[in-house]
Amino acid sequence: MTSGLGVWWTVGACVVGLVPAGARWLRVAQREHYLAGSCVRFALRWWLRVPPNVPLLAIATTGVGLAVRWPLCGFATVLAAGFVGPLFLSARGRTSRLVLTRRLRLLAAVWAVLEGIIIVVGWASGIPAVLAAAGLLIAPGVVDVACALTAPIERRVLDAYVKQASSRLQRVHPTVVAVTGSYGKTSTKSHIAHLLTGTLRVVATPASFNNRAGLARAINEHLGEATEVFVAEMGTYGPGEIAELCRWCPPQVAVITAIGPVHLERFRSIDAIVAAKAEIAEPASTVILNTDDPRLAAVADRLASEPRAKRVLRCSAIETTADICVRPKNGTVALWQRGVCLAEGLRASPGAQFTNLACAVAVALELGVPSQVVAARLETIPAVAHRLEAVVAPSGVVVLDDTYNANPAGTKAALQALHAIPGDGRRAVVTPGMVELGRCQRTENQSFAAACCAVATDLLIVGFTNRRALLEGVRRSSAEGARNVRCLTVRTREAAVAWVRSNLSAGDAVLYENDLPDHYP
Repeated sequence: MTSGLGVWWTVGACVVGLVPAGARWLRVAQREHYLAGSCVRFALRWWLRVPPNVPLLAIATTGVGLAVRWPLCGFATVLAAGFVGPLFLSARGRTSRLVLTRRLRLLAAVWAVLEGIIIVVGWASGIPAVLAAAGLLIAPGVVDVACALTAPIERRVLDAYVKQASSRLQRVHPTVVAVTGSYGKTSTKSHIAHLLTGTLRVVATPASFNNRAGLARAINEHLGEATEVFVAEMGTYGPGEIAELCRWCPPQVAVITAIGPVHLERFRSIDAIVAAKAEIAEPASTVILNTDDPRLAAVADRLASEPRAKRVLRCSAIETTADICVRPKNGTVALWQRGVCLAEGLRASPGAQFTNLACAVAVALELGVPSQVVAARLETIPAVAHRLEAVVAPSGVVVLDDTYNANPAGTKAALQALHAIPGDGRRAVVTPGMVELGRCQRTENQSFAAACCAVATDLLIVGFTNRRALLEGVRRSSAEGARNVRCLTVRTREAAVAWVRSNLSAGDAVLYENDLPDHYP
């Protein structure tokens, strides 16, 4: 085959290979909220952390290099990076499908144009096969560039919906309660809505609609004309995002539930997380904080000492002298307000975090719900789905579902719940570990695995994302004299569930701690 024909065949094969590769990385971009940089970050994880993918990456890279002299070597890149690798990263998706939204179609079009430019530049520079193969290999980076280019367009499109939501808020004029925190914000939002219902007409943002698009959609679709209280969950991936939400959805009451290393990968420091979460307090006249967290106790002191001091309510699960304290007592819950016991012997929802309950109670009392009504409704707060839900399977196995609650504090509470289950049967933990913890991720997962060894008889590590750190934690625990835990690695959660069904029986228990969508390795 002549060299010229080989070039044409190679470029054509690369164009064909871009179809499955593009679908794969566009799905990652969609799952990561179209944040530029996400695809490269995940590509590095898939290529470097999944052992079978390392040789595939070497083949793909070598194919690009050899295509300089032998264009047909680009076929190696097409096979390794287009049709075969990364292994286990599906273009269709198992847990999260690729959804052809308007935004994704625009992103795909811009990405395709960028890939086309790479090929055109290749022809112009005399190395079309090389650049076509390189464009395929760096497809995740090209998707990231497309995300950055389309972000201003998407912001302008969203501006119209935000303007509509702002106008609706001004017309309906509900009391806005905004909730944020590294974790616990969804649970606290749900608790607040439950405590207010029956006394006030309340609407809360559904699910995790906590960014600019989700908040605007929640207001436009759910805020009725008679709404008296709107409970808005506000999340952030970086400084300034909550401040921007508060400019068009200003809260009268702001709640901060907790501070932790969640999203530390993006924030870089805990201090940056504190500052970003504290943005929610700026427009609010009343600020409610979980002051069992010393960082939020410092925020409370600062807010209370400012010249234009806000009303600051401190919430606790420990200190009965706090403005509001919800404290466990002999298997029940007691409710305290500034040292006065308002109610005791209350039933608590299984898996409930008491500081979250305290913050919700503080909101309800602040908005005028009578304390006896609050106490009565506190007993009927439903469990939050997938947050330490306890059920007994038909096989008799106790199942603790904590798949939506992966943070260092949450894992400790989950292991305590597993340990508290009576009986001497097997105790299994199924987990892929914790993510988005930045430089703390390895050590936190090591500590979590070591803590599992003190409670569990079996540890099933799902996937590759934290496999090495979790195994190191098990080995460290074993070296320190902890009891031996049967440790098993599986690729998918489905494989772990199959193991549980085959190996556990009545009297045993399993904790499912976190669950990652399948765009994680």
